[in-house]
Amino acid sequence: MEQLVTSNLKLGIIAGGQLGKMLIQEASKWDIITYVLDDEEDCPAGKIASHYIKGSNIDFESVYQFGKMVDVLTFELENVNIDALKKLKAEGLRVVPDPKVLELIQDKGLQKEFYKKNGIPTSPYSLYQTEKEITVGLEQGKIQYPFVQKVRKGGYDGRGVAVINSANDLPKILAGPSVIEQKVDIAKEISVIVARNGKGEIASYPVVEMIFDPEANLVDKLICPSSITVEQSEKAICYAKEIIELLNMEGLLAVEFFVDSKGDITVNEMAPRAHNSGHHTIESIITSQFEQHLRAILNLPLGSTTIKLPSVMINILGESGYEGAVMYEGLTESMAIEGVKIHLYGKKITKPYRKMGHVTIMSSSLEGALKKADAVKQLIKVKSWTKNK
Repeated sequence: MEQLVTSNLKLGIIAGGQLGKMLIQEASKWDIITYVLDDEEDCPAGKIASHYIKGSNIDFESVYQFGKMVDVLTFELENVNIDALKKLKAEGLRVVPDPKVLELIQDKGLQKEFYKKNGIPTSPYSLYQTEKEITVGLEQGKIQYPFVQKVRKGGYDGRGVAVINSANDLPKILAGPSVIEQKVDIAKEISVIVARNGKGEIASYPVVEMIFDPEANLVDKLICPSSITVEQSEKAICYAKEIIELLNMEGLLAVEFFVDSKGDITVNEMAPRAHNSGHHTIESIITSQFEQHLRAILNLPLGSTTIKLPSVMINILGESGYEGAVMYEGLTESMAIEGVKIHLYGKKITKPYRKMGHVTIMSSSLEGALKKADAVKQLIKVKSWTKNK
């Protein structure tokens, strides 16, 4: 886009969380004018954007009027008013990724049907509208324990997911239209981030392995490169590339996979944006996921995804039992460890398991990075000035 070299390009980002903040940090290197739409005036991205606009990502008028201010519109989360995006696109605004892609990905039921239609391996599933339908499905033997319930819309960061291992877990059943999946015997969880620009060029990042916190259901540790086999890695990358091609999508797509106990790979779900599983790329890969997203949506040549050094990324989460003005412990001690890069998102209030930042740890060997990561995890704690009773 020729506007890029004039320093007059206005990029709009819907929602102002940490993903938006890190995208703006990359955009500033190219002197792009950035606009952020968010309800919270002290949101992480709003503090560093060229322009902060107060408004809701799910309100039609807020999204529509925001889009009229910019040359290119993108987003850092899926929960965006689709009708507003479609209207803006119809009026000639460049909205990337395309609203039709976002509409499909917003709905986990439509996602599953997309995989099934296109022969992409995914766990067996059924669609249900209500809690009562799920109960009847159990009574009729159509649903077997153990299973996983995912609400079709609005879930993120472990929210909107219920793991039902037995009848004792039935009180966990969530309200609303849902996907019911057979529980996979998971050996590993992995992620592949791919990018595609308007010319159809595709670039894939190396496969990463994700280890989850069982209580928070959030990524606790991310390892790059992963420990899966070369064949498994190639298969996952091939599926991710196939998906972004089938979607005819421009932008960044994160695809999460399960590797089961037999070694088979199935798609779990996807996100059309920068992703938590790509934060390590800021330091450990030649082109970060945030720069790559900009390259893709502006139809620029895609950057190299070659690994500089093996790395481990850990999320900095709010400690259980603490809520209030944030206080960090162990940052200084962690910074004394070679290869440690700390990112704080600028959230002033901590809550249990809230994502407050991340740390990328690099070393000449993956074993070295893992050892350092364990030390950092013991050092860094996120608390508040007063412990909750």
